[in-house]
Amino acid sequence: MEKQPLPADDDKTEATEVDGLTGESSPQETSEPDARAGWNSKIEYFLAQVGFSVGLGNVWRFPYLCHQNGGGAFLLLYILLMLLVGIPLFFLELAAGQAIRQGSIGVWKYISPRLSGIGYSSCVVCFFVALYYNVILAWSLFYLGNSFQHPLPWEKCPEEGNVTVKECSESSPTSYFWYRKALDITDSIDETGSFNTYIVCCLLAAWTVVCLGMFKGIKTSVKVMYFSSIFPYVVLFCFLIRGLLLDGAFQGIGFMFYPKLEIWADVQVWRQAATQVFFALGLGFGSIIAYSSYNPRNNNCHRDAFTVSFINFLTSVLATLVVFAVLGFRAKNKAMECLVPNNVMPLFNYSDPKSVALEDYRVWVKQYGSMVPGNLTDCDLEKEMQKGVEGTGLAFIAFTEAMTLLPGSPFWSALFFLMLLNLGLSTMFGTMEGILAPLSDRFKCLARNKTKLTIASCIIGFLLGLLFTQRCGNYFVMMFDDYSATLPLIIVVVFETFSVSWLYGADRFLNDIEGMLGWRPSVVYKYLWKYICLLAMLGLLGATTIRMFLSRPTYMSWNQEKASEENLEYPDWALAVLALLIIFATLPVPVGFIHAFLQKRNTQTSRDAENDTVSLLLSLGVTSHVQNAKHIYIMPAVKLGLCEGDELH
Repeated sequence: MEKQPLPADDDKTEATEVDGLTGESSPQETSEPDARAGWNSKIEYFLAQVGFSVGLGNVWRFPYLCHQNGGGAFLLLYILLMLLVGIPLFFLELAAGQAIRQGSIGVWKYISPRLSGIGYSSCVVCFFVALYYNVILAWSLFYLGNSFQHPLPWEKCPEEGNVTVKECSESSPTSYFWYRKALDITDSIDETGSFNTYIVCCLLAAWTVVCLGMFKGIKTSVKVMYFSSIFPYVVLFCFLIRGLLLDGAFQGIGFMFYPKLEIWADVQVWRQAATQVFFALGLGFGSIIAYSSYNPRNNNCHRDAFTVSFINFLTSVLATLVVFAVLGFRAKNKAMECLVPNNVMPLFNYSDPKSVALEDYRVWVKQYGSMVPGNLTDCDLEKEMQKGVEGTGLAFIAFTEAMTLLPGSPFWSALFFLMLLNLGLSTMFGTMEGILAPLSDRFKCLARNKTKLTIASCIIGFLLGLLFTQRCGNYFVMMFDDYSATLPLIIVVVFETFSVSWLYGADRFLNDIEGMLGWRPSVVYKYLWKYICLLAMLGLLGATTIRMFLSRPTYMSWNQEKASEENLEYPDWALAVLALLIIFATLPVPVGFIHAFLQKRNTQTSRDAENDTVSLLLSLGVTSHVQNAKHIYIMPAVKLGLCEGDELH
């Protein structure tokens, strides 16, 4: 039987559900509410998509990957993967949501009922991410609150009885404040500890802000996004201008862009670049689909895919410039502190160590350092640049330390953490929409009580999020960040790509897009979806899985006695939790397949039973007539529970 196209705008009461595996179609009542919300303007939609896709990863993950993996060479690799994989998949999700006008559950159930579990998996992953992502917002709130004092509390080590605290003196003031004052962290994940009262209060505040922003759906969240999506760019440009005026800024930027083309031969670099493209655009979460479902059908989603992706990339580059300008300044100060004036160095001005050229000092140490009594340090700027430049280490240790060196440090600190808060808030709105929109579209009882659903979701999120406010909570944040989303989302996108390009049909999907936009996208997308994107995602899935099994998962802990970080293996119980997170997130896919298979078999059995009943009635002479040799109508069949004129197939 010929497959039906995607629904048109006037398909309000009934939609044709297509079985992508058999090619059969069956009518099914749509779960979409009759009056679906929409964006008031294109700028609202644009701010929502950009706000969701541009998040904390652009600021603290991309710069680290760029620096560690070849600088300019990594940028070229990232652009290549963005064009071949990222943008086509982003366009696919935008088009699917806009055409079917439902959340992720309804979209994938419509395209292929046997893969309806894809949408539920997206919701589960969104929920996992929302749990720990809001904890990061709570940390940002805590630091923001502590920024309104001079000097900043992480600027100097505290003293106990006129003696500097050992843990601080052996590490640094910023490390001490982060691990001891903010987190009060335990030495390992096995030691749970009590709840951190300050972080619990900040988490409650973070969930309250999210709840108020999502209270009336996109109508209220978009009002917040006018500020939360634009303000980070203002801050980044302010930091860029200030950073470029700092000593060491251009050395830092030079380290970032220095190309190391040999890294293209490293498979792990390709894996990291592909993963960053994947998460930077927010593929698989269902939030892209949810936001695009509020668009009119004639919206140019093809142009949107390129525009949002381009802005996302430019934001990553802008953030990288800012990070390495400031970290270059920090590294230069660290390196200059290690200069050791000595009588045997007559060419240097000891009264002003900053007048000494760092390169000249390093050359002198290599040539004559062994002749000087005592230990001289080789002040390597590159080594200083590599210290603490990823994730929370960048935001809450390295960057905070750099800001203490700036005049007016409280102002810059407040500005920075307010920027992190807004970046995270826009992403949280999109993540929550990836949960609420599909559930509301799928279940009408929830659609009628969406405000209650929003409040209930935030309350549950806060209560479960208390896990991360324990003294060992940071270790659970790392666990969720590394494992609860990565593998499940890759699996989700693999099935998304397969269901559209092979089950539903890439040509057919392009026909539907042509019906929406009035013009047909290039046939190149057909081959990208069917081969390049699918193979790339399968390769990423394989590389990620193999990496997990080749070595036991580890996490970075803080040892209070040593006052330093150390890499520890997850204990067995933590590995069990890790495995359950992945299983729970991916389980809806096979469950949905089995449910659809059993439902189809039951339907077939019911039809066979009806045919047997018809044959029996025909043999008994109870039936009346056959019309058009296609449908049999049972007239005196009230005893069988049928009404006059009921149709048996």
